[in-house]
Amino acid sequence: MTRRTRKAKKATSTRHSERCSICKSLARDQIETEFCAWVPQKEIVRNHGIGRGALHRHAAATGLYEKRDENLKLVLSRFLERCGRVKPTAASFVSAVVAYSKLDERGRTVDRTENMMGNGIRPLYERMNRGELRAYAESGKLPEWFKASLPGTSFQSDGDANG
Repeated sequence: MTRRTRKAKKATSTRHSERCSICKSLARDQIETEFCAWVPQKEIVRNHGIGRGALHRHAAATGLYEKRDENLKLVLSRFLERCGRVKPTAASFVSAVVAYSKLDERGRTVDRTENMMGNGIRPLYERMNRGELRAYAESGKLPEWFKASLPGTSFQSDGDANG
């Protein structure tokens, strides 16, 4: 960022804070927290007696949209929790589960792959019998043949301390 850009950004930020009704509000922290927690904008506007345009301008000027986007995991988890009370379409439920599964603990998208040593690991799971699958589901213990199928790796399941 150049010096001129920083100066212009600071001037814009100062101008915003001088004119913004939310920046001057005693409820600013609560409004920003609710916005970042994906509380519906309509609800924030109604509860705090502010204009929707003011909320949008404030969020854009203070970087709240970016902060809220980092909190995507929260909104997806809320959606999934409500599926017991509300009937989503199958497609929307599956899409939410897939999206949620691709987020790390900080809410960033992480591409997970099943590709291991170029062949993929799925065929190994498909070879497991019911007893082996049950043991893996209950304790995380993989059969010896599974580990032996992955030469040159230090593969260890969580439930198997012996590697």
